[in-house]
Formats: sequence, C-alpha cells, structure tokens
Amino acid sequence: MNALEVSHLSHRFGGRAALADVSFAIAQGSFAVLLGLNGAGKTTLMSLATGLYHAQAGSISVFGHSLQKEPTAALGRMGVVFQQPTLDLDLTVRENLRYHAHLHGMAPAVWRERQELELGRLDLLDRINEPVRKLSGGLRRRVELARALLHRPALLLLDEATVGLDLATRNAILMHVRNICTEQNVSVLWATHLLDEIDPADQLIVLHQGTLLYDGAAAQLPVQAGAGSIADAFMTLVGKAA
Repeated sequence: MNALEVSHLSHRFGGRAALADVSFAIAQGSFAVLLGLNGAGKTTLMSLATGLYHAQAGSISVFGHSLQKEPTAALGRMGVVFQQPTLDLDLTVRENLRYHAHLHGMAPAVWRERQELELGRLDLLDRINEPVRKLSGGLRRRVELARALLHRPALLLLDEATVGLDLATRNAILMHVRNICTEQNVSVLWATHLLDEIDPADQLIVLHQGTLLYDGAAAQLPVQAGAGSIADAFMTLVGKAA
C-alpha cells in the first residue's frame, strides 16, 4: 500500500491554476523530494495534502484512507512541518509539544516519554522549559520536527523546512529526517527548491507552474534529459516548460 497517493489533483485561486491534473504516489518507507521553483505549486499541494484546503478536483489518500472521506484516519497517520512557523512563541518547548499530544489524544505517560526521546535526538532536552520566543530559527525548526514526530506518524510532510537556515543547521535537519526514513520506515515528502538537498536515490517529483514535469528516480532525470547533473537536468526541464 502506498503511503500517499495524489490522483488528478487540480486547484485554482481565482483565474490562476495553482495545480493542474497532478498525479503521483509515494511508496511506504521511501524518501520523495517535491522539487520546484518558487510559485511551482508545492505549498498548495502540501496545503491540500494536510487538509488546510479542500481539493477542487482530484483525490488524496494516506495509507488507503481518503482525505476527503476519512480525514481523521488520514491526518492521524501524518506528521507535518509547514513552511511558515506554527509554534506558539509564548509557550515553552514542553508546552508546545503537550498541546500537540493532547490534540492527538496521547496519554500523558506516553507523550512525556516520547517528548524526551524526540527532543533528545535533536539535542533540545536542555531547552525544554524555555519559551520558544527565545530560541533561534534553527532551534525552532527542530522543535517543530520533534512535535511532528511525537505521535509516531507513518508519513512525514515537510514544506521548505530548511529555508532561511544556515548550511550546518539545514544539513543536520535533512540528515535527521533521512535517518528517520531509513531507520523507522517513515515515508517522507520533502518539498524544496534547493537542488543540493536531493540525493540520487530519492524519488523526485518536479512541479513547475502547477504542472507535473517528472516523477521518477532522481538519478534517472539527467539520463532522460541528456544532462550532466540533476541540477542541469532540472533547469533544462523547467526551461523547456517555460
């Protein structure tokens, strides 16, 4: 069973088509990169996949659960890090995670154990009682990632999770997510416009102006495009579609 299936998804904002008949699937335990320039439709797709918007056409399912017909079951399998920060700045790290745990109906003993585990993995345990407002941008992102993993999701969606972070922090977060995918069999959809965040072994989904241009192994894109690298192949693909 696929972790995520997007079928003939279309969405418009007024007269502008943000997504046009987009279809793809992500296998369980795989790491997929959703690549596109700013304005490609990545955030719209993520907003539809996480239930923030209702799809005007097409369907989305998470481990066989229709987001439209079974939203609680679909969203319950999902962890999300949005592009815009969503932490409450006036609450502590602990309080932000506790609120998330309550939303998912987690027992106190369970979420307390898991918060220590997830924060420990991200070197944040010593910040657990600090107000989020006092944390740097990179530390806040780590808190958001710990929060997204607290209820043990089987699918993790991250929308431009490393934008605005320094290179070391960016690499650390990406490596942490990749390790989770490998070690815990968590499926990942990683949306980015940064070409250096792609590994040749990744599934690569290329969006441009709301249209799906490529869905396949990242390593095969240069072969298909007759280019010397993934970056060159991407720019060739986008250039032809412009």
